[in-house]
Amino acid sequence: MRTGYFYSLVFALLTSLSIPANAAPAAKSEASKAPVAMEASAGAQSAKVDLNKADAPTLQRELSGVGEAKALAIVAYRESNGPFASVDELLEVKGIGKALLDKNREKLQVN
Repeated sequence: MRTGYFYSLVFALLTSLSIPANAAPAAKSEASKAPVAMEASAGAQSAKVDLNKADAPTLQRELSGVGEAKALAIVAYRESNGPFASVDELLEVKGIGKALLDKNREKLQVN
């Protein structure tokens, strides 16, 4: 009986020690971090999204808070009402509110 209890304690101890070792992320070298930083700075300098030319996947990818349904709604509004005259006209699209427009205003343009 005591050996069964002892083996249970040893098993519990070994499993509790192995969980943090498996869950810990692997350390990355400094060389692998440098390209990521360069990619992030290149992404920050990307061009603005043109509301009159962008397709739904582009809108979904580039604008924060815009999922598939809102991106499709923007494209559908543009197709039924013609090109956007200004960025503020985006408020006419169902599901797009002032907060969402303000969050993405610097990423948007109309040509």
